[in-house]
Amino acid sequence: MDLTFHPRFDCAICPTRCDGRSKSAYIFEEDVALSEAAEEWLAGHLADALAVDVYRAPAQRHGLPDLALIRGDRVLVRVEVKAQGRAFMAVQRLLPQADLLPYETVALNLSDIKRYAAQYRLDGVPLYLIWRVKRPCLGEGYWGQHIGPLMAIGDRYRERRTWRRASTDSDYVDGEHRGVTVNYHFSLKELLPLAELVEEMAVALSPHPVV
Repeated sequence: MDLTFHPRFDCAICPTRCDGRSKSAYIFEEDVALSEAAEEWLAGHLADALAVDVYRAPAQRHGLPDLALIRGDRVLVRVEVKAQGRAFMAVQRLLPQADLLPYETVALNLSDIKRYAAQYRLDGVPLYLIWRVKRPCLGEGYWGQHIGPLMAIGDRYRERRTWRRASTDSDYVDGEHRGVTVNYHFSLKELLPLAELVEEMAVALSPHPVV
């Protein structure tokens, strides 16, 4: 898909415009369910496309990314999966120096990306973040990127792409704060469509990857 801004992505004239109002409740379990559905589909797709075993980490656990692509007893690639719907309609007002438009913006828990960057620095296993995005102007699709370019984007923009929202009661599960309140933001134009990601992963999975 051509993600260059054109009338299809002009929120001012969009016939199915996102409402731009913050959700009054961020239901943690609902967010998890959406991501797990995307994770399940992607695990099957990657297993078929790359002829690998895919290990799915237990639901609602903390630590390593959702998926591990394995051959034999070796973890060759790790993948974190996110599901996003509503556009961040206020991104230009709230993050004026982020160089982002609503239709293209995706988010990730800031603490997650820091943890995944640290994991990649520790063991060097290729690590990808993939978003399933479903919006009126985009339809539904998967985009993602290797952690390396995302780290470089973070170094470039720093706090200019960080946004903290207010907590709500629905962020708490059994008395524990589980909802995401501090996000870091990227553009779909900085990511790759799934077909290109699979090609890149195939290189990483090959016995003698090109360096």
